[in-house]
Amino acid sequence: MALSPLVIAAVLVAGAVGAVLRFALSRAFPVRPGHLPGGILLVNVVGSGLAGALIGLAEVAAIDGALRLVLVTGFCGGLTTFSTWSVETIELLVGGRWRAAVLNVGLTLVLGIGAAAAAYLAVR
Repeated sequence: MALSPLVIAAVLVAGAVGAVLRFALSRAFPVRPGHLPGGILLVNVVGSGLAGALIGLAEVAAIDGALRLVLVTGFCGGLTTFSTWSVETIELLVGGRWRAAVLNVGLTLVLGIGAAAAAYLAVR
């Protein structure tokens, strides 16, 4: 698949929409003292599930490669965040909350991969 200027622009726009949605959700679910960073967990799990479903749909030719690229790389890439999750995990560790940090890592990985796998398998 060749990357046309239209596909590149669509990836940029979709990424911006995903990033703004992530920002809004992180504001709606701020990190509260004594709690896990729920907003970031939510966007990572939802984004992973959506990406899994989109990849599954592309494999059965329900969506084409360009749309998959726009939605998975653009929207889901903008929505999910590895960097913020990493920083918030480090902040938990620095704050002496190592159990919460381990729980944050475990939940994000298990739920994120689980959501991606379940959605992928559901649409195939």
